[in-house]
Amino acid sequence: MGARRWFCCFPKETFTHRPHSSPSSDQLSHPTSSAPPAAPPFVSVPTAAAGVTKEMGAKLPYAHVDARLRALAGQAEGFGRHAIGGLHGPIYHVTSLADDGPGSLREACRIREPLWIIFEISGTIHLSSYLRVSSYKTIDGRGQRIKLTGKGLQLKECEHIIICNLEFEGGRGHDVDGIQIKPKSRHIWIDRCSLRDYDDGLIDITRESTDVTVSRCHFAMHDKTMLIGADSSHITDRCIRVTIHHCFFDGTRQRHPRLRFGRVHLYNNYTRNWGIYAVCASVEAQILSQCNIYEAGQKKVVFKYMPEKAADREEVASGWIRSEGDLFMNGAQPCLIQGAGVESVFNALEHYPTWTMEPASVALKEVLQLCSGWQALQRPADW
Repeated sequence: MGARRWFCCFPKETFTHRPHSSPSSDQLSHPTSSAPPAAPPFVSVPTAAAGVTKEMGAKLPYAHVDARLRALAGQAEGFGRHAIGGLHGPIYHVTSLADDGPGSLREACRIREPLWIIFEISGTIHLSSYLRVSSYKTIDGRGQRIKLTGKGLQLKECEHIIICNLEFEGGRGHDVDGIQIKPKSRHIWIDRCSLRDYDDGLIDITRESTDVTVSRCHFAMHDKTMLIGADSSHITDRCIRVTIHHCFFDGTRQRHPRLRFGRVHLYNNYTRNWGIYAVCASVEAQILSQCNIYEAGQKKVVFKYMPEKAADREEVASGWIRSEGDLFMNGAQPCLIQGAGVESVFNALEHYPTWTMEPASVALKEVLQLCSGWQALQRPADW
């Protein structure tokens, strides 16, 4: 099947704020292959007041990353933008669907050196225990259809991980997440994954893990979808920073995400038919929600506030949410709390210079249903 490219899904006009700064060529070099090509300029809509100008035919997120195998490295938008995965390592070919042993995914992930992991086989890998991923790994599912079941991936005290184009379904057991990121992991990019039906979370980011981007993922058939920040006693989670964009939360019940302490930037996501609320701000959370689509089912409350007491504070407090350009459909009720705290929510431009975003619309909603999650992509060549 031919490759499905992100830019083919967006016929709409977009807007530009300032060009994206790609990693320098020496950052993206590889000892046995030429460096990935320089990224074309991205487009951005930080806020309506930022001097945005219209530009016809501008590129949209990641149109270039499927041109070469390693072109993913260093190209995430948002807080996870520095993730290079296994850029500087050799290719590891997964040839077995066994839980462990020669040619298995588990064998590749325990190797301490950088690796770019690709699959020479499609099918289901039944994990009997968490599969722990060591630093500087790219798990690249393009070109095959790989489903992980039983348990999930564990990113523990690691850095520079890219997880692309995989399926996660049917994780069983106490504290079993699809992708569990804790503690103290950083520079993570999760892109184009489909996640559903785990006993705990689909993606949990806690205990001082930070600088994470989750993009173009599809979440379904689940209750507690994404927890960011462990609990009110883990005050060191104040360092957490996560970007979530162009994702489709498809009837999942709650936590899209639920945040404690950290900072989360949500943009161009589509969340529909939640069962309790869409997005939750708990203790000291700062959530910036820009140009997202919230389409209610029976439950109408979009933004929920859950006050808690931080371990080093006397007062009970919730966090703050700033909504800009969001689209509320089918009677969805924002239920935003106004006050001085809204202005204290971070400005994304203070953290990264550009991100790709278009106004929330019905057309964007249709695109996200097609282009999020696992995709039938050809694997790019490594040249």
